[in-house]
Amino acid sequence: MAITVECQKRPEGSKPKALRRSGEIPANLYGHKGTESISLTIKTKTVEQLLKKASVNNTLLDLNITDIPWRGKALLRELQIHPAKGTPYHLSFFAVAGHGDTTVEVPLRFVGNPVGVKQEGGVLDTVVTELQVSCAPENIPEVIEIDVTELKIGDKLHISDISLPQGVTPLAEAERVLVGVLPPQINVAAEEESETQADS
Repeated sequence: MAITVECQKRPEGSKPKALRRSGEIPANLYGHKGTESISLTIKTKTVEQLLKKASVNNTLLDLNITDIPWRGKALLRELQIHPAKGTPYHLSFFAVAGHGDTTVEVPLRFVGNPVGVKQEGGVLDTVVTELQVSCAPENIPEVIEIDVTELKIGDKLHISDISLPQGVTPLAEAERVLVGVLPPQINVAAEEESETQADS
């Protein structure tokens, strides 16, 4: 999914509050040239549209700084939200060209209705909803699907149990649990209650 974001270099001496009042949001680009960074401004409406399609550390963008000019692939590395207003007030981008593999967070999507839920009354327990991986920018998956259909009560899936796209390497330990099926919660509560009554 190609997303193009247009922005401009931030005028020297400009104040962030004044920029926001005028419909612009401050931003920075890192990684395009060593340790240098570029101070940018992006129209508030552009940011609002961007956030409907992109997520932090996951979506590869085509960043276009119209007045330098500079254009290249970048990740949205950080999004700062105003604590009171709940609106975005600063963004950070990271240029990925020439940096080799990059670290991203990819959402997990659990598909299927587990046997342990459908037939045994268990409860699906999603332990992890995002997985940190390393891959080339062009190989960043939008989502990783995990089939949980065959899981029974007591079964668990670890990182080592899932298939990842070619060139995508997980950064967590292989034995980390991603999802499992727990026993029926109502029955567990009932058993605990009966045990309490038996003890008393």
